[in-house]
Amino acid sequence: MTRSLSVTDRPAILTENEWTARRDAHHAAVDELLAGHLERRAAGRTHPVHDFLFTYYSLRPSQLRRWHPGYGTVLLGAAAVRGYRDHPGYERATVDGQPGVRVSREVLDRRADTVDFVAGLLTATSSRPPQLGCFGLHEWAMVYRAGADGVRHSSVPLRLGHTGTDTVVESMQLRCTHYDAFRFFTPDAVPRNATELTRDQQVRTEQPGCLHAGMDLYKWTYKLLPLTDSELTVRCLRHASAARELDMRASPYDLEDYGYSPIRIETAAGRAQYVREQSALTRRAAALREELVNRCTVLQTHRTTASVTTGG
Repeated sequence: MTRSLSVTDRPAILTENEWTARRDAHHAAVDELLAGHLERRAAGRTHPVHDFLFTYYSLRPSQLRRWHPGYGTVLLGAAAVRGYRDHPGYERATVDGQPGVRVSREVLDRRADTVDFVAGLLTATSSRPPQLGCFGLHEWAMVYRAGADGVRHSSVPLRLGHTGTDTVVESMQLRCTHYDAFRFFTPDAVPRNATELTRDQQVRTEQPGCLHAGMDLYKWTYKLLPLTDSELTVRCLRHASAARELDMRASPYDLEDYGYSPIRIETAAGRAQYVREQSALTRRAAALREELVNRCTVLQTHRTTASVTTGG
């Protein structure tokens, strides 16, 4: 199907030179981000820090590498028609007689609930003050009283051993606010958390100081693809990578063989260092969160406008 666009329905338009330059820049950025992971995967090696970005998060490398302009942008030229005509979610579009493609309105309609959920969750998260008193103890709670067989990263030793790790958990209040971290707590750690978290309370409990809430911006962005643009997805992935590094440096694991110096949150100095670095990432996440909410708002506006135009 080819949709001819009127002047009143005129979208953002990228010429072939413009969009292929952005696509090529995206490919280069993604190839750099994926190089280590793909090399390790081919060699059958694992990494306790960065594999998480490609195992816990479900976007495949090939999907990450595919460049998307986002909803409301037409890509002009024969290369666009060849490259995207058979890609799910795209339709042909003609602008002033020139052939092109764009993300179809059907995708926007089909993903409406996802757009609304992401907008609601992130808006609620932004509305709360950041809480900076968790000190990254969720990783400690995941191995609390678990013994040698219960350690999540069995190839990496615990800095303080099992007994020392348990002692740290018992010396401080667990204050996790992120359900997808809390659900991995050991049974003995669950009642030690200040709040018992559930999935249906996520919108009410998520707060912007949480490292994992910031990391999940990557997930929410790629779940909206191709409605959102790939540049934002990559920026959220970079943020998730930085947050994961802080997360694991503050964890009970000894990662010095991988080049990561520990943040010793069992000490006052370590907790202060963690809060400083957490605060910096919180500010960075806030800007990305606002940008993603704005994308969702634009998508909701497109949907409402389309409904009015078609009499829906």
